[in-house]
Amino acid sequence: MAPPAVRLEGAGKGTLEVARTRLVVGAALFALGFAILSAQLAKISLLESAAERSRSSAAIGMPLLRADIIDRNGIVLATNLETHSLYADSRLIRTPAATAAHLAEIVPGLDRAKTQFHLASDRGFVWIRRHLTPRQAYEINRLGEPGLQFLREQRRVYPQGEATAHLVGFTNVDNAGLAGIEKAHEGRLTTAPDTPLALSLDVRFQHILHQELAAGMVTYSASGAAGIIIDVDTAEVMAMVSLPSFDPNRDPGRSPGDARFNRASHGIYEMGSTFKTFTIAAALDAGIVELEDGYDASEPLHLARFTIRDFHAENRWLSVPEIFMHSSNIGAAKMALDLGGDRQQAFLASFGLLSPAPVALPEIGAPMTPARWRDINTATIGFGHGIAVSPLQLASAATGLVNGGTMRPPTLLLRNAPTPGVRVINPETSRRMRQLLRLAVKHGTGRKADVEGYLVGGKTGTAEKNSPEGYDRDRLLSSFLGTFPIDNPRYVILAVIDEPHGTENSYGYATGGWTAAPVVGHVVARIGPLAGLPPRPEPIVEAEAPPLLVTPDGTEIRLASF
Repeated sequence: MAPPAVRLEGAGKGTLEVARTRLVVGAALFALGFAILSAQLAKISLLESAAERSRSSAAIGMPLLRADIIDRNGIVLATNLETHSLYADSRLIRTPAATAAHLAEIVPGLDRAKTQFHLASDRGFVWIRRHLTPRQAYEINRLGEPGLQFLREQRRVYPQGEATAHLVGFTNVDNAGLAGIEKAHEGRLTTAPDTPLALSLDVRFQHILHQELAAGMVTYSASGAAGIIIDVDTAEVMAMVSLPSFDPNRDPGRSPGDARFNRASHGIYEMGSTFKTFTIAAALDAGIVELEDGYDASEPLHLARFTIRDFHAENRWLSVPEIFMHSSNIGAAKMALDLGGDRQQAFLASFGLLSPAPVALPEIGAPMTPARWRDINTATIGFGHGIAVSPLQLASAATGLVNGGTMRPPTLLLRNAPTPGVRVINPETSRRMRQLLRLAVKHGTGRKADVEGYLVGGKTGTAEKNSPEGYDRDRLLSSFLGTFPIDNPRYVILAVIDEPHGTENSYGYATGGWTAAPVVGHVVARIGPLAGLPPRPEPIVEAEAPPLLVTPDGTEIRLASF
């Protein structure tokens, strides 16, 4: 027989109900606390993984996008390629040693020991290798290792390779710009990723200039080279090359520093006799001299404790055209002294030669000028020593000399509308300078830049490089500053050869006329047809009688008339 049920009445029953209520409430609170604790633990776990992922700016499934960079004709210079990047949840890796060994076989250059260490670290997220090839991703996937996972990312690629490396620049592994246009226009490239950024560059010109400069370097065993092609009327940079170069598709950080240095915009050099172009232009524009005037160059010029000599001395009185044609240091120095330091400074400043080039690049060099502009500075700057500028500055300045006398700021971006310029010299001075530039190519030191049918004008430059012991005669910077067609210029072309060595064919000479001038001539011959400029005969002048030069051997030379 079952025992009778016990019934509680009064205080006992109340006590039991209170205990029961407390038990239920306690259980509920415990459950709630457990849920909160579990949520916090999950949150912490997620935050830890996110913190580890934050080492990359590419969030999971959300890569950093950048706009394409294109040339003026729509040719791609920089674009994005979707890739797979490998990471691991090491907590899920069953055999770290074996997995690391397999990965090292699939991915060349992967550090096996380091990878094994990471796979055994019991971390939720560790990078193994960014930007795998499709084949590598396929082989890794075949391993069937649950702890190995992939992220889709964007990798920046550069179809033109070394040819545009310095100008376009490059990004880091997280697609952030580190150099060149990539860095200078970071905001534009990342905020409008669907709209390509169009440069002023013509990739056809770029490859031609790159090839010809590289050939010149090889021929003359030079340490480097730089070149610029710039539109005379718009100041758009059509090509910019610096050598040696690097492949931006292959970890530029591992390239030698000399290869990553942009000689064209960042390098600062004494440009030698190319500066005589500005000396004579300044003197003509100020009315200091006329083409019929001249200076005595029969003896070296002694100034303070310095002696100024001519490289190929004529040892006679030289007219202004002859000073330019024979590249007389003595004549240019005397002309600069007549002009005066104040006017010389003002003239050079108006052409942008005393301030950094106003171009949106991180790699822009600042010119070196005298702290005190004394007479000796005025004289040496007259023939291109004692002042150092970038090739980009020099090429840009030349546009104002030959286009009728108007300076416009240079640009690497495509200009869709005319840009107002500032008049720096009068049109007649510009015309006279074009006559002299043609004279130097036809009869002077720039003969090897001449191309039949293209009316090339220009000026050679040769400067000894500075060293702790002073100027080094065995280390030259040779250049040629050219323009064509000289009667109606379209382009300025500058070629610079750094530390060339003479050859048997150059009779041992490594000057600008032997090394840089031929480079410009070859470039003109190749880009002329591309620019819609077919060869044509030199114009025959009948209506005008331009100034006549009579050389010591009785040869009559007449300045061209445009």
